[in-house]
This record gives sequence, C-alpha cells and structure tokens, in this order.
Amino acid sequence: MIRALTLTVALTLAACAQSVPQAAAPYGQPAQRLNFADSAPHDFGFRPPQDHPVHGIDASRHQPEIDWRTARANGVTFAWLKATEGGDILDPAFRANWFAARRAGVAHGAYHFFYHCRPAAEQARWFIAHVPRDAGALPPVLDMEWTPFSPTCTLRRSPEVIRAEARIFLQTVEAHYGQRPLIYTSVDFYRDTQLWRVGPYDFWLRSVAAHPDELYGGRPWTFWQYSSTGNVPGVPGAVDLNAFNGSTAEWSAWLARNSG
Repeated sequence: MIRALTLTVALTLAACAQSVPQAAAPYGQPAQRLNFADSAPHDFGFRPPQDHPVHGIDASRHQPEIDWRTARANGVTFAWLKATEGGDILDPAFRANWFAARRAGVAHGAYHFFYHCRPAAEQARWFIAHVPRDAGALPPVLDMEWTPFSPTCTLRRSPEVIRAEARIFLQTVEAHYGQRPLIYTSVDFYRDTQLWRVGPYDFWLRSVAAHPDELYGGRPWTFWQYSSTGNVPGVPGAVDLNAFNGSTAEWSAWLARNSG
C-alpha cells in the first residue's frame, strides 16, 4: 500500500497519484506543482527531498511509452534518459523518449552506462553516434557504478585506471557537444574510486537512504536521485525520482548555463 509523503513546499506526493489538468509549461521552466507518489518512501528526517523545489525523473526501456505531456503537467521539470551502454547497446526507448520529452517541454539529457570491460574512447564514440547534438538539451552524463551482477563483466579496475577512463570519456563527449558533462554514481563506487578526483564536474548522486551530504562527505552535488520507487502520472510502473540542488531561480540559471 502506498504511504503518503508529507510535503512542505509546493510539492504533493499523493498516496495515489492523480493527473493534474494543466497546460505544459515552457521548456525547462520549473514546475509550479508536483504530483508524485512513492510506493516505498524513505524518511529523510529534517532534510527531505521535498525541500528542493525542482524535481524530475530518469527513464529507460523499463518505462515504456511514457506520456510526457502528462508527466510534465504533473511536475516533471527535467529528465535524464538512458541512451547507451558499453560500446554496442542502444536503449530501445531512447529516441522516442528524447523527442517526446522535448515536445512536452521537459528539459532532457542523455546518459551512458559505463562498461568496465571496454575502452572509454570506444564507449564515447558509441554515445556520440546515437545522441543528437540538439539545442537546449541538458549536458551528457557518464554513469559509473560497480557491476557485480553483470553476466559479462564484473571487472573492478583500480581507482587510478577508472578515473583515467572517466576523463577520456568526459573529455571526448565534451569536445563533441560543447557542454561539460555530469557524472552519475553510487555511494560505494564514489568512495572506492575517489571519483571526486576526476575533476570539477557536476555530480548526480544516488542516495535513497540518507541525504547526499551525509553519505558523500559534504562534497558538492547538483542532482540527487532519492527514490527508485516513484509513481508519476504518465509514467508506467516505478520510476526513479530526482531533485535539483537549488531554488527555482538557481535551476533556471543552471539550465541557461548548461543547456546546449
């Protein structure tokens, strides 16, 4: 049974999310109202994600046929879309999500899931071959995590090698898109590899059991993935929920600086 979240700032996470009939806002404009739910919400205590007014989702083939206009009307300001993995996998939902999100006014960007058994340069070329260089798109994202359950690659390289490979990917895609990429990661990978040493990149951090400031040593972050059990009108099944680290004015400024 879905437990309701108590919200404090223009954010309604209803126990049973209902569609909000409103017109789609201009591209990337912060949502005035959010109507999300969470089937397994975590109690973040006095530092909940609801303190952050700008929210979005990340999506892949696991959320087929998203109604992006409905999602936008219910508060999805931004979306990170899985595009590629390794050097030979293209997410089958990527292109449809990319163009539909744009039409609905959702600020959107693509992410690449890193495969530790393939050279970073090859993976960057694969990403570039499949992700459009569109005006207004969010910067590319490099998703780096350990893959202990992968059927083909459970390799754990040294922190030095991982950071070097990350730099190759990031520098290659930055040169192509003209945008400084972001890095997505999890707590264990971040700590094990000292990923903050890669360089002055914005981070999108997974932290579903505590505020990221508690788990990531107080280091700077820009996006927070706070749930993998979100329920958003227009999105079939569970979806990841994310918050931007800043006010609506700071979001607008960040978007102006970083969109293509």
